[in-house]
Amino acid sequence: MSAPPVFATLGCRLNAYETEAMKELAAAAGVEGAVVVNTCAVTAEAVRKAKQEIRRLARENPGAPVIVTGCAAQTEPETFAAMAEVTKVIGNHEKMQAETWNSLRAPDLIGVTEKTQVNDIMSVKETAGHLIDGFGRHRAYVQVQNGCDHRCTFCIIPYGRGNSRSVPAGVVIEQIRRLVDKGFLEVVLTGVDLTSWGADLPGEPRLGDLVMRILRLVPDLPRLRISSIDSIEADDNLMLAIASEPRLMPHLHLSLQAGDNMILKRMKRRHLRDDAIRFCEEARKLRPDIVFGADIIAGFPTETDEMFENSLKLVEDCGLTFLHVFPFSPRKGTPAARMPQLKGPLIRERAAQLRSIGDQALARHLGSQLGAEHQVLTEGPRHGRTGQFTEVVFDSDQPEGQIIRSRITGQRDGKLTALPF
Repeated sequence: MSAPPVFATLGCRLNAYETEAMKELAAAAGVEGAVVVNTCAVTAEAVRKAKQEIRRLARENPGAPVIVTGCAAQTEPETFAAMAEVTKVIGNHEKMQAETWNSLRAPDLIGVTEKTQVNDIMSVKETAGHLIDGFGRHRAYVQVQNGCDHRCTFCIIPYGRGNSRSVPAGVVIEQIRRLVDKGFLEVVLTGVDLTSWGADLPGEPRLGDLVMRILRLVPDLPRLRISSIDSIEADDNLMLAIASEPRLMPHLHLSLQAGDNMILKRMKRRHLRDDAIRFCEEARKLRPDIVFGADIIAGFPTETDEMFENSLKLVEDCGLTFLHVFPFSPRKGTPAARMPQLKGPLIRERAAQLRSIGDQALARHLGSQLGAEHQVLTEGPRHGRTGQFTEVVFDSDQPEGQIIRSRITGQRDGKLTALPF
């Protein structure tokens, strides 16, 4: 009897979500004994790690067909098709189609003549709502959007994901109801450019409309969370939800990228430094307990010491708590790759400075929580997360998958410690 496929996921939560959908598609098609690698293309390092993972899995699964998909497979299929270990390269759109997996049913896969199955992602006009049962045991992720219409100068992702497509609200609500019925206590809305949701749907609804509709039509959902957003696109209903809906969790991850206006313009971002600060101030006035994470790129081409200092200062000016720092990595085919580059050691040094500032910001947040009460969603017997998405550890076992009222007693290793009561 053949073994089920081995799946490996690199990159974002959307990729992880799509891997779960692929598992279901592969099982329905009867695909057996294959290795499937879902790649990321966000940096050159991500592509390098994808190649490394492919080689490792090929060694550990001798003779198994190796299928490569994801953003890196979409943007540079020839790179992976040239690898001796790879049997088939399929695109981001193709990986979500039942007919693709039907065609990959072993032994048909062995000796396949057409090694690549990657079509023009820009021609894709719709994103289906893939109704999976959620992944993770207690928190579910729901894909509501895919692709991006913007062309930031450093970013290859639109060429891996295509233009923005939205999942209709009715489909989203149907899936969230299914997840609540299965016992999930928290749902996270996810996408590539989440705040562009609805622009391609009739009536052009906004993300805030979707959030308010979910909370109204799924009253049994205890916690709704939003993943990364572009703050300049936050609409009035989203701000209303932040202010008035306690079931919307007080944590937002912001796509900021830099804190200097000239660098933001060279990145072709649509916001300026003051826009980011103003958004954080407004959201905090509406919801005083809200916390912010942010993506920041270190060492973007032409970045001077003064420009970098503005990014460092942005952490305090916006009151950021969680930093996701990216050392700049030029991606072939993007405008930023043709700009004057900084030296690698300087980029790494700046990334380290940003991470240090981020560690300090997190420590301040953790210190401010001593004695506070939180509703903690337990993800394991001794750990969980607050509504602010801060990690919490317990000294004794707790029931998993429950929301437990807890008092914060301290901090340890970048996490809060707590006692239930």
